[in-house]
Amino acid sequence: MARTISKKVLEDIRFANDIVEVIGGYMTVKRAGTSFKACCPFHKEKTPSFHINPQRQTCHCFGCGEGGDVFGFVMKYEGVDFITAVKMLAHKSGIVLELDEDNGTGDGPNKNVLFRLHEELTQFFQRCLLQVKSAEHARKYIEGRDFSDELTEEFLVGYAPGGWNNMIQWGKKNKFTEAELEAAGIILKSSNPDAKSRYYDRFRDRLMFPIRDIQGRVIGFSGRVLEADPKAAKYVNSPETQLFHKSRVLYALDIARRHIVNAEQREAIICEGQIDVIRCHGAGFKNAIAAQGTAFTEDHARILKRYADSVVIVFDTDRAGEDAAIKTAQIFIEVGLAVRVAELPGDSDPDTFIRENGAEAFGRIIKNAVSAVGFQVDILSQRENTDSEIGTMRTAKAILETISRSSSAVQRAKLIQEAAERLGIPASALQDDLKKVKKTRVREAKPEVVVQKTEIKNRPVEEVELCEHMVHVADIPEIGELVAKYLPLDMISDRCCREVVEASLNTVKTGRSIDEELREYVDETGEIQTFAAGILEAPAKVRGNELSRSDAIKDIILRIWKREKTIERNRLRQSAEENERKQATEINYLLHRFKNWEDGHEAIELEL
Repeated sequence: MARTISKKVLEDIRFANDIVEVIGGYMTVKRAGTSFKACCPFHKEKTPSFHINPQRQTCHCFGCGEGGDVFGFVMKYEGVDFITAVKMLAHKSGIVLELDEDNGTGDGPNKNVLFRLHEELTQFFQRCLLQVKSAEHARKYIEGRDFSDELTEEFLVGYAPGGWNNMIQWGKKNKFTEAELEAAGIILKSSNPDAKSRYYDRFRDRLMFPIRDIQGRVIGFSGRVLEADPKAAKYVNSPETQLFHKSRVLYALDIARRHIVNAEQREAIICEGQIDVIRCHGAGFKNAIAAQGTAFTEDHARILKRYADSVVIVFDTDRAGEDAAIKTAQIFIEVGLAVRVAELPGDSDPDTFIRENGAEAFGRIIKNAVSAVGFQVDILSQRENTDSEIGTMRTAKAILETISRSSSAVQRAKLIQEAAERLGIPASALQDDLKKVKKTRVREAKPEVVVQKTEIKNRPVEEVELCEHMVHVADIPEIGELVAKYLPLDMISDRCCREVVEASLNTVKTGRSIDEELREYVDETGEIQTFAAGILEAPAKVRGNELSRSDAIKDIILRIWKREKTIERNRLRQSAEENERKQATEINYLLHRFKNWEDGHEAIELEL
């Protein structure tokens, strides 16, 4: 279903989220006269050129051109779409959103009900961990893992009591139906016809790790067994539900994304499980994340690429962990991320290593992480005899399979050079074989739908200049009169320019400010807001030293008319040429028919 939000609700959310406070929550901003400044978060700079205007509630960078309103900033900074940015700001300000997608679709309960169910159940699990007598072994487990109270609270760790119908009883007490509990994946339908209840609890006597989406809302759970049981799975995760899709969820990304984005290298640490992630965060490595109940997928990699430029993979050091690290590295390379792999000594994992050696030692491990190709060479050198011809060929083939995933010529060249040095063979030989590997991959690849990015078009100069004048129409009404009288809006070819000019003209009719008028234009791409912010923050311009603003507007109107008449003349000329060609074709066809008729007529006369 379509997701719609009324303009009034958008305005309420915008009003409740002061842009200075929102941006100040992400970075340090400093007052500069009546506005604020900060170093732009969208490109590297030393001198602040990112301006925040509290009066207009806009931001604009004079270095890279990024900017817009509070929605546009959150979209760009968080790497989310318009609807998600609206939801995040609504949640932040305590405004309840009712979207079409949040209502029941006939396939299950209302999503808002499921969000509330997960939130309240998380609190129940937390209370059980702290207060229930039967949770003593869970508390001892956490104590043995050396989890601080702050860390346990930050990650909302809880305990699901033993038994088979605790969740059903909890649901009745909190007014959640069995259908809602089942839709949330909390209970399962019994296949035993003699069972006392149709349902039983999915999570029983387990340490509970809530799974949160990018907005920090609980959407599922992962339950860890507390006592070794060969018949029980170590982890039990929520099934696929309306809220939880494991191929699109990264554990702790809601916390880690800010630390990834704001770091100079924009690097994420990739772990295998929740406890490793929690341990990393507790040791100060708050850019750590993990997949949730599945191996890393291309969807995971694409989501992470919104925030990170590079990753460091820290998996278990057994053979399965090594193979998983190589496969995961290939997935990340394919989406354009730089990849390194950290090798922990012995059979340790991040949790064990940090507890035994400390955060500083783990930091050195991360710093000394090798490239994906370097790691693969090290691993394959232990499995293959690289002194033999066949061993070198097999190793090179596996490494080229990894390198071929990269779409960057620079990255491929760098990885080939490193592989050549480590294997002791010419880079040119690897380059030749890489071409063969890539051809094989193309032949084997299934057809994919190519999604082309919308090209950023160059806006007509005269139309941009018109906008720069028109935003000041309230101070100089005569320029609005000139445009309204002599320039039809459909002559303005660029959509953003046309809407800024239209909004400017409306200020004369309504008496509202240009900022208020521009807020009427709901643009989910953020393009209009970004363009308008740049226009509003740009210095006032008048073309030429001797021109008044009215003279400048007249000049621009004449240029736009001249442009349109030139286009019209060319169109008419082309149309006339096409008509001439069409008429010539028709005449030739008729002459040909007439010629055939004449020949046939002569033949008849001869026969007579």
